[in-house]
Amino acid sequence: MGNSLLAPSTLPFTLPDYATITTDHVREAVTVGMQEQLTELAAIAADTAEPTVENVLHAWERSGAVLDRSVAAFWVARSADTTPERDELMAELSPALATHSDAILLDRGLYERLRALADRAGRGEVELDAQDSYNLQKRLTDYERGGITLGEDDQQRLRELNTQLAALSVEFEQVLSAGRNAAAVHVTDEAELAGLSDDEMATLRTAAQARDLDGWLLPIVNTSGQPLLDVLENRSLRQRVHQASVSRGLGGEHDTRDLLVRIVRLRSERASLLGYAHHAAYAHENTCAQNTGAVNDLLARLAPGVVQIAEREAETLAKRLHAADPAAALEPWDWQFLASREAAEAGFDTDQLKPYLEFERVLHDGVFAAATALYGITFHERAELIGYTDQARVFEVREEDGTPLGAVVIDPYTRPTKKGGAWMTSLVKQAHLTGDLPVVTNTCNVPPPAPGSPSLMTWTNVITLFHEFGHDLHGLLSDVRYPSRSGTAVPRDFVEFPSQVNEIWAWEPALLTQFARHHETGEALPQEWVKALVASREESGYHTLELLKAMLLDQAWHQTPLEELPEDASGVEAFETAALERAGVAFPLVPPRYRSTYFAHIFSGGYSAGYYSYLWSEVMDADSVAWFRDNGGLSREAGETFRRGLLGPAGSVEAMDTYRAFRGADPDVSHLLERLGLGS
Repeated sequence: MGNSLLAPSTLPFTLPDYATITTDHVREAVTVGMQEQLTELAAIAADTAEPTVENVLHAWERSGAVLDRSVAAFWVARSADTTPERDELMAELSPALATHSDAILLDRGLYERLRALADRAGRGEVELDAQDSYNLQKRLTDYERGGITLGEDDQQRLRELNTQLAALSVEFEQVLSAGRNAAAVHVTDEAELAGLSDDEMATLRTAAQARDLDGWLLPIVNTSGQPLLDVLENRSLRQRVHQASVSRGLGGEHDTRDLLVRIVRLRSERASLLGYAHHAAYAHENTCAQNTGAVNDLLARLAPGVVQIAEREAETLAKRLHAADPAAALEPWDWQFLASREAAEAGFDTDQLKPYLEFERVLHDGVFAAATALYGITFHERAELIGYTDQARVFEVREEDGTPLGAVVIDPYTRPTKKGGAWMTSLVKQAHLTGDLPVVTNTCNVPPPAPGSPSLMTWTNVITLFHEFGHDLHGLLSDVRYPSRSGTAVPRDFVEFPSQVNEIWAWEPALLTQFARHHETGEALPQEWVKALVASREESGYHTLELLKAMLLDQAWHQTPLEELPEDASGVEAFETAALERAGVAFPLVPPRYRSTYFAHIFSGGYSAGYYSYLWSEVMDADSVAWFRDNGGLSREAGETFRRGLLGPAGSVEAMDTYRAFRGADPDVSHLLERLGLGS
C-alpha cells in the first residue's frame, strides 16, 4: 500500500488515514517533505520578479504541505498513543526538524526577499492589508530572532544548540512519561483504600490487572497534587502517594535532573549568543507581556497575598487535624483530604458530584451544548471515520445553517501510552488561502470506566474538558487567510485566554442542570448543590500558590545567568529551594504544581519562560467574564461578538489589538484580584 501522507488525504476534512499510516510512512514523508519545502523556498528566494504578496507570502504559505501534514499526523498519534517505534522515530526526527528550521531561518536569500517586499510596501508599490502586513512582519521578526544577523561561526554554534535542545526535549519527555507510569502506587490491602467508591476501586483493580499485578494500582497524574488524595482516608497511603508524586525524576532509572540542567544551560547560552540577557528575555519579547519586567511585576504583585491566604487555610486545616489526632502535624499529603472534609461539613463537597458527571452527558449536554448556545454550531459523530486510536472519536462540526465548519477528534481516557495532562492540537489548520477546514483534537486523561460501568468524572475533569474545548473552539472558529496564523497561533500568554473563558460555562446554573444528571436515575443535580457549587468557585490559596510557585520556578530557571545555574543534577533541589525562598513563596505545605523534574510544560512542551501565561491570560479571562455577565451571558448575541472579535482573527493580527477592539480597553486586572480574594 502506498504512503498516504505523500498526497492530500481523500478522507472527509482531509483527516489523516490512520488505518494505513506506519512509522516508516512518517519517516519517508517527513524526509521528502523537508526536501520539498527547501526546494520550494529556494525558488522563492531565486525568483527575479519583483516581490509581491502572491510570489512571496502566498508561495511561502503553500510550501511544506507534505511536511506539515506528516508532522501534524505523527505528533498527535505519538503524544496520545505512543509505542517504542514512535518514540524512536520522534527522537530521530526532532533534531532533523530543528536543523531544517535553521536551514530556513538562516537563509539570507529568503530574508532579503522578505525585506524587499517590505521595502516595496513601504514605498507604496505593493498594497498590504492587515493580515498581509502582520504576516510579513512576523516572518521578518522570526528571522531576526532566529540568528540571521549572526556571523558564520555563531550561526554554526546556533545550529548545534538548536539540534541538541530538540533532542534533549524529546528525551526529557520520554524519561518523564516512563517515570510517571513507574511511580504508580501498588496496594494489596483493601483496607488501605477506605474512602474510595466501588467504581473507583474497580478502575484501580483493572489498572493493576493491566500490569499483571494483584490488588489495586493507583496511577500518578502529571501534577504534584493527586486527585485520590481528596478521598483516601488512610494517612500512610496518602503519604506514599504524595511522595511518589513529588519525588519523580529525583533519582533512579527515570532521573530527569541531568536532562533539565543541560536544557537550561544550553538555552542560556543560546540567548546570550542571540544578544539577550537570558532565555526569558528572548521568550518574553515575542509575547503580550513584551518584557521580563512586566512578567516579574505581575508575579511579585500576587505572591505576598497568596501566601497569606494559604497560611490562613493551613491554620484551619491544622486545627481539624489536631482535633482528630492531637499528636499529628499538618503535612502536604493531608491538605487535599482535610480541605475536602471541610467543604463537606460546610454542606458541599465536589466529590459527591461524581455520580452526576457521566462523560457522555457532560460532553454532549455540557461542552457541545454551550458551544451551540454561543456560536450556533452543532456536532455530529462520524463513526465511520477512524482516529489515531480506537478510543478517539471524530465529530463533524456544522454551522447553524448546516454548512460544514470542520471536525474535532475527542480522546478522553487515560492509558499508559498517553502522556500526562490534557491538550488540544490542530491536525488541519483553517486557512482561506488553501481552502482547508480545521480539524482539531481534544485529548484528556479522564480515568476510563471499569467494564460495565459508566465513565464518571471529577469536577476537575469537567473543568479540564471545557478548558481544552476552548482551545478547540479557537481552532474551529478561526477565520484567517494564512495557515501559519490560524487558530491558536497567537502569543503564548494569549493562547490560554479563550480556553479559560470557556471554563465559565461549566459553572452556568442552567447548563449545569442540563449536563449534571445522575447516571442511574437521570435526576438533575439538586438546586441547592448547584448553588453551593457556583458559590464555591472562589480560588483557594492552595491552588493559586501551587500555580504561582511553578511560574516562579520557570522564571528562575530561565532568568538565571549561565554561570549561576547548576552545573549538574546534584544542584537541582538546592536551586529550587533557593528560588522559592527568594520569591517569598517557600511555604512548605503547598508544593509547586510541577517540580522541575516533572515540569513537562517548560522542558518539553513549548512553555519555557512562559508558564506565567496561565496567569496573564487569566487577567483577560476574568475581565471577559465580566463582559459576558453584562452582555447576555450564554447567548448567541454575546457568542457571536466573542467569535467575530476574538476567536476569528486568531493570530492574523496583533493579539492585544483584537482584545482592545473587543473590550474597548486594556484588560482590567481588578477582576482577577477579586477572583483570587486579593481585591481591595
